[in-house]
Amino acid sequence: MANVQTIEIDPVTRVEGHGKIHITLDENGKVSDSVFSVGEFRGFEKFCEGRMVWDMPTLTSRICGVCPVSHHLASVKACEALLGAEPPPAATKLRELLHMGQTVHSHALHFFCFGLPDFISGEDTLVLHRSILGLLQNNRNLAANAIAIRKTGQDIVDIVGGGRLHPAACIPGGLSKWLQNDERVTMYKSVVASLKMIQGGMKLVKDLYEKNKDSFAQFASFPSMYMGLTNGGKLELYDGPVRLIDADGGPVAEFEAKDYEVYIGEHVESTSWTKFPYYREQGFPDGFYRVAPLARLNIAQSIGTPLADAELKIFKQLGNGKPLQSSLFYHYARMIEMLYAAERAKELLSDPEILSHDVRVPVKRCAGEGVGVLEAPRGTLFHHYTADSDGRITKANFIVATTHNNLAMNRSVRAVAETVVKNGQIQKKDLNKLEMAIRCYDPCLSCSTHAYGRMPLEIEICGVDGEILSRYEYGDLEQR
Repeated sequence: MANVQTIEIDPVTRVEGHGKIHITLDENGKVSDSVFSVGEFRGFEKFCEGRMVWDMPTLTSRICGVCPVSHHLASVKACEALLGAEPPPAATKLRELLHMGQTVHSHALHFFCFGLPDFISGEDTLVLHRSILGLLQNNRNLAANAIAIRKTGQDIVDIVGGGRLHPAACIPGGLSKWLQNDERVTMYKSVVASLKMIQGGMKLVKDLYEKNKDSFAQFASFPSMYMGLTNGGKLELYDGPVRLIDADGGPVAEFEAKDYEVYIGEHVESTSWTKFPYYREQGFPDGFYRVAPLARLNIAQSIGTPLADAELKIFKQLGNGKPLQSSLFYHYARMIEMLYAAERAKELLSDPEILSHDVRVPVKRCAGEGVGVLEAPRGTLFHHYTADSDGRITKANFIVATTHNNLAMNRSVRAVAETVVKNGQIQKKDLNKLEMAIRCYDPCLSCSTHAYGRMPLEIEICGVDGEILSRYEYGDLEQR
């Protein structure tokens, strides 16, 4: 059994942001409660106040370096709702292409670098090798393909968005630049090449499922509602109404972005700076739901591209037509979405209208209120702004994808903790299982709290009187 010790994991290979798992035991040494808390201060909403509306898309892209496109796009959509602007069709298609590029590179990063090492390495593997470095050592071709897929997505972000890390091309009314044909050709060739590699990744995840059926069925599995955008039952990542379904797949609610406050409440707990959204009609905490790839595929009846539709059919059969509940299925769903994003990017790059120079309409400053929504790789993202007649932001609210999953991540941690914590102790090899429960959701904790700095993950196990019995702080790679 593991004793109190200090263990550190590089956050790039584990979770993006600072989180702490706090496990409470009863008198018999069994898990009675668990909390996944985020201890970084959330301040981005407040210092947006006083900024001009048209500054928001570039300002909010700085919230995170992993998913800046999501904030860039949700922000510009909120600005246009506030200003009453409708971008030209070519601009909308270029924005969707930008979004597909980010989806490809974000999903590739998480699946191959964060999630896959948990499956291809043994339980006793040192954390240093349970990473992209281990993947390079064990399967150089697979690692090279993962890097190439991610590069394809990043190149799209760079070309269309005007910046590989923090895009700036989307402005209220459209885009600041149009697409050149040589840029289109370059991206098209890259997407076609990546599609073949993504199909190889799709085969890999199905093989992993076949080899780990019990884990996929049982790991952090519990019933919940699911929320995501939809387009008449089709998977939708860029625009559309928000839909909630129950654990059996039945309809719960469907609403437009501007009405989100009627349906979604935001609860605050003293244990975390990250908020806890919930479905208002059922209250907190009963109204919790899940978002992101698993939720979106549980909601979708079709996808709209041939390769992804074929995979969705197989995916649906695994649950006999009902929503899949195990958190490990997030990895499977993530790969199907990556396949869709590449197929959709190929379609958009084949559309002649994407080369149009008509990519912007004029806008005028005004007072107003606007909400923008889209499906970030990590789930449904809301930006909500109010501005005065000078165009200055007087109030901003973000419901970031990771916060929607906050309650679900807590449920997942508890479900795993109940199986691995025995008599107040946990074996070293089982520490990673607690992390895996969080990693299924691909959380971006910097997004959820807008923090910066070095961000470890800590685990605390407490007795019924609150005394800390064991504390694991990720500080020594060689102890894992």
